[in-house]
Amino acid sequence: MRLPRIKKRRILRFLAVMGPGIITASVDQDAGGIATYSLAGARYGFSLLWTIPFMVISLAVIQEMNARMGIIAGKGLADLIRERLGVRVTLLALSVLTLANLANTVANFAGVAASTEIYGVSRYLTVPASALLLSWLVVKGTYRLVERAFLVSSGLYLVYVISAFLARPPWWEVLRQTVRPNFHMDGPYLTMLITVVGTTIAPWMLFYLQSSVVDKGISVREFPYARADAYLGSVISGVMMFFIIVACGATLFPHGIRVETAEEAAMAIEPFAGRFAALLFGFGLFNSSIAAAAVIPLSTAYAVCEGLGLETGVDRTVREAPGFFSIYLIMVAASALLILWPKAPLITIMYLSQTLNGILLPFVLIFMLLLINDRAIMGARVNSPVYNLVAWGTAFLMVVLTLLLIVTSLV
Repeated sequence: MRLPRIKKRRILRFLAVMGPGIITASVDQDAGGIATYSLAGARYGFSLLWTIPFMVISLAVIQEMNARMGIIAGKGLADLIRERLGVRVTLLALSVLTLANLANTVANFAGVAASTEIYGVSRYLTVPASALLLSWLVVKGTYRLVERAFLVSSGLYLVYVISAFLARPPWWEVLRQTVRPNFHMDGPYLTMLITVVGTTIAPWMLFYLQSSVVDKGISVREFPYARADAYLGSVISGVMMFFIIVACGATLFPHGIRVETAEEAAMAIEPFAGRFAALLFGFGLFNSSIAAAAVIPLSTAYAVCEGLGLETGVDRTVREAPGFFSIYLIMVAASALLILWPKAPLITIMYLSQTLNGILLPFVLIFMLLLINDRAIMGARVNSPVYNLVAWGTAFLMVVLTLLLIVTSLV
């Protein structure tokens, strides 16, 4: 009887710690990510599926380091950057991060608008309602309530799995393309490959996950469960990428149908997978967009307040952390208003977010690796030689791909 009790206790402890890793990795599949994977499936079928295992490993490595640093140091990433690099460098990094996150949040409110218009509901109703709901959730809710809401949202990403099965893909071909690298040297394919891999890790994720771990108060004894949470979130993210590409690769690619956005993909799969699959795809876009429209402003509030030495935390009141909640509300309100402005340059804003993410990511990744190997901060919990090899290799690959992504975006 003792063994089942121990297992039950471990499961309960994992459920108590679970959240930051799963939420961060799931929300990474935002409107921009879904559009990217939809385009990959529509234009290249299943030929980019082989990249997903590598992306899952990269994401798992980065998320684990974030969780470990947050637990051992007890501070967010922006806080540690301020202590080690000084205020000027921190302010420069935070300025770029804020602009990039604002553009990303605008893109996700655009996803909210586009997905609800698939159902015939005007954006002038859904965007303000979504902004008010998200504002109320974070300002009035506790950390536990906010986290549970985000976890429920993460579970709803399973609609893409259903859409993929309704598309009736040739599963043997899907499996073959997943395990066999399929590389081409032509420009459009390389651009798509860089974009797919480049959307895996964004600067806001690194700040949000570490701050979330600190805000939740996860102890050193609970680190194995936080590590499992980080790894599980990365796997879930990879599963979502896989099924979005499969859904579009099975329906749009064989018929040569070109789409430019995630909402176009949702409507285009209807003749081949059925109305239900198209509606599920549209609902998935709405769910992912609204989740990202909440989490990305939250990551901005954490990072800016930590960098400036201000109070942070969802569990605090507006009086206790006025700067934290003000930044969050301003980000949400400004993004929603831009979507309601008829002449808003949405395409320019989306490209701006991608470029700013690309500029900031290499610096944040490299500095995070320097911090994780600093014994003054991490003690005996620095990276092992093998883990350092994997981590620096991941960082180097992400830096190269991000720089290539910036070049291709500008061209």
